[in-house]
Amino acid sequence: MIQVNHVSLKFGKRTLFEDVNLKFTNDNCYGLIGANGSGKSTFLKILSGEIETTTGDISISKGERVSFLKQDHYQYDDQEVLDVVIMGNSVLYQIMVEKDQMYQQTEFSEEDGMKLANLEAEFMELGGWNAYADAATLLSNLGIPVEQHHLKMRDLAVKSRVKVLLAQALFGNPDILLLDEPTNNLDLEAIFWLEEFLINFNNTVIIVSHDRHFLNKVCTHIADIDYGKIKLYVGNYDFWYESSELLQKQMRDSNKKKEEKIKELQSFIARFSANASKSRQATSRKKMLDKIQLEEIVASSRKYPYIDFKIEKPSGKEILKVENLTKIVDGKKILDKISFTVFKGDKISFLAQDDMVKTMLFNILSGKEKYDKGSIEWGKTIQYEYLPQDNTEYFNCDKSIMEWIGQFYDIKDETVLRGFLGRMLFSGEDVFKKVNVLSGGEKQRCILSKMMLKSPNFLILDEPTNHLDLESITSLNKGLVQFQGEILFTSRDYELNRTVSNRVIEILPDGKIIDRSIPYDEYIQSR
Repeated sequence: MIQVNHVSLKFGKRTLFEDVNLKFTNDNCYGLIGANGSGKSTFLKILSGEIETTTGDISISKGERVSFLKQDHYQYDDQEVLDVVIMGNSVLYQIMVEKDQMYQQTEFSEEDGMKLANLEAEFMELGGWNAYADAATLLSNLGIPVEQHHLKMRDLAVKSRVKVLLAQALFGNPDILLLDEPTNNLDLEAIFWLEEFLINFNNTVIIVSHDRHFLNKVCTHIADIDYGKIKLYVGNYDFWYESSELLQKQMRDSNKKKEEKIKELQSFIARFSANASKSRQATSRKKMLDKIQLEEIVASSRKYPYIDFKIEKPSGKEILKVENLTKIVDGKKILDKISFTVFKGDKISFLAQDDMVKTMLFNILSGKEKYDKGSIEWGKTIQYEYLPQDNTEYFNCDKSIMEWIGQFYDIKDETVLRGFLGRMLFSGEDVFKKVNVLSGGEKQRCILSKMMLKSPNFLILDEPTNHLDLESITSLNKGLVQFQGEILFTSRDYELNRTVSNRVIEILPDGKIIDRSIPYDEYIQSR
């Protein structure tokens, strides 16, 4: 159990948290949510002890071990993969190191013998004899093949290192598990396994994640950070969203009724306070008026961008036809004579084990890459816009946001541009920020703004939720559901796939495809 007692954290004049009091208990999984910059990751670091509080303290039940998912993929470059996992239990790993050092000694004193015996007893108590087997099981469950377990971390791909660090955090049944974006860079199989692991985990879990489906699957509670306060809700993410919206509506409705009553009383008092026969009633009404208290409704720090793709010209019958498309990279066919036709109303989710394959296909369709064989035939009425996974080329300039967005809009009216940018959360002086210094989320909102201004009837989206916060993802999801044109997209966001797509195309490792016009959920279950 973790007890948070009157915790405040200040950086100079800025207060990030103020007088936070919470209790996180066993057998519960808490989703920690809040707007970008609200301090989610910082709060996890406070709980782990990496950051000291300005006031208050964190108390953890005696003897309980805290495990924190690390984000530094290069910290363990010279360590073997299995050893990195076991380091998740630092006490056990230190005992293993000490034991190995002692067994390498050529001479033993009686004192050395006693120390070694104590180490062996503690090693056994901590489950040391099963450590390598347990670590190997975690790695295999996350998709790291056995032949990679004894490699150095530097020899693994970055996505595999992420999995190793996750296995490290999970290793040894920690009493308190702190996970900051645990699904980042995980494939679907690894995410599904992690969901089941956490559902069956009996200790305390606190998670920061932008994956709404993941939060819905694993969370028993939501801890909502807003204006430096943290409020606990029972239930998963959807329940929090619905209940918080309902609470705000109820408070607004209550205030509306009270305001109507206030006006009624004020009118009566004004009319009859000078009337002797009515003065007693007027005095009574005044006492009633003094007792009415309006609810204080504090606006949330969350901001939702307005994402709405309006179509200028609807697409005709001919949309997109791909025939026998082949692409060879480094001597390997990553696309092998694939054929598909996009029909009216199609919103197609693309899957592949290798992300590069999906990106290559989208780059080919958008004209950014050449293909080796086959044909691509676009309908004459189609106006497509492409959101690439790597948008670096768009921002290699010294333009302000206002100047940058002005390139894609015929009307140069600053008021119109400011209004549009304001809806995408660029307000005030923000519009004069240089685009080459924007954050990943800000750049993604710029690209989405550019696409909306073009009024396309066809969208190609490669990981559109990358770098976006929950609020922007929610708005994007809504915008894509409402979009009246056709979409080809790939995303790790399960909820986006589930609610947007009506067809799934999976590119297999041999470069061929499976193409099924069924809901995403149904396709995933069939796999």
